[in-house]
Amino acid sequence: MKTIVVFLLFVAFAQAQQTSFTEEALGEKFLSENNEEISLLEILKQYQGKTIFIDIWASWCKDCIVGMPKVQNLRKENPEIVFLFLSLDKETSSWKNGIKKYNVVGENYFIKEGWKGKFCSSIDLDWIPRYMVVNPKGEISLYKAIETNDENLIKALK
Repeated sequence: MKTIVVFLLFVAFAQAQQTSFTEEALGEKFLSENNEEISLLEILKQYQGKTIFIDIWASWCKDCIVGMPKVQNLRKENPEIVFLFLSLDKETSSWKNGIKKYNVVGENYFIKEGWKGKFCSSIDLDWIPRYMVVNPKGEISLYKAIETNDENLIKALK
């Protein structure tokens, strides 16, 4: 019994919410819609002082596509929040076509290093869509959600 309790505590601790991105993650270069390289740190600095909703998605991901209208509704209901879409598509052409096809309105970037890059590794990415919220202080106030109606997600956006 003690072993089970220790194991459960370990799992809970291992999945504790991070409140900041690692230096490696902040330094990772993404690609803008204009094909310019930009680090995560530079992206976040652009929106300093604002709440940022991060949606990690891909145009091939069924769950991402099903969730996109719900995310866009959240965006319409919260015009003061920055909606940052980070794509895990394999090709930039698929990513750009997906933006148009699924009407992905917001700030769009392509994760060049993919799933195995420093950013995705640092946030323990294991499923998409993955939603995160960065508060106006630049802290991660919501580390992980996979549904737009997640109670913690809604709280983090207020």
